[in-house]
Amino acid sequence: MNPAITHLVEAIPPSDAPRSHDWARVEEELGTILPSDYKQLVDLYGGGLFDDAIWVLEPDCPNKYYDLVTENHDRVEAQHGLWRGGEPKPAELAEAGSRTVAWAVTENGDCLYWLARPHLEPDQWTVLVKEGRGRDWEFHTQSCSEFLQSILLTGDTESEMFYDFPSEEPHEFRSSSSFL
Repeated sequence: MNPAITHLVEAIPPSDAPRSHDWARVEEELGTILPSDYKQLVDLYGGGLFDDAIWVLEPDCPNKYYDLVTENHDRVEAQHGLWRGGEPKPAELAEAGSRTVAWAVTENGDCLYWLARPHLEPDQWTVLVKEGRGRDWEFHTQSCSEFLQSILLTGDTESEMFYDFPSEEPHEFRSSSSFL
């Protein structure tokens, strides 16, 4: 198991039985292979809310508002609208073929993406966080599981958008299906 996910599972046990996902179908719908740590995380936890702050998106989510595929289709349109409206496009996305792939959202409207670059394998993608109510982007040279571990548990990642993390224990994960 990925070391960051092992640490997450030890500190924040999954609330439901693991679910299987048809990753080949999901990746075909998204038009990209997904990072292996994300697939492992979602197979263990499903989609849901970590520490009342970070919603991990899940394919075929029982709660339609946190479905990975739907959210990604919506985010592509939203980003193009921002850039057409004059918001500056981050320089990291200027490379031909680079794009964002959403994997989580926050209660504040922020979106957590991977920076998908054409010359990198998905397991090499890093995390971008887009401020929900502003123009700021943060770039973190970590995988999604490393980012979650660092923000939620260790505090090793500095972030203006997650300035009040890590939170005090006990940590919690609530499955998206528990919000239906």
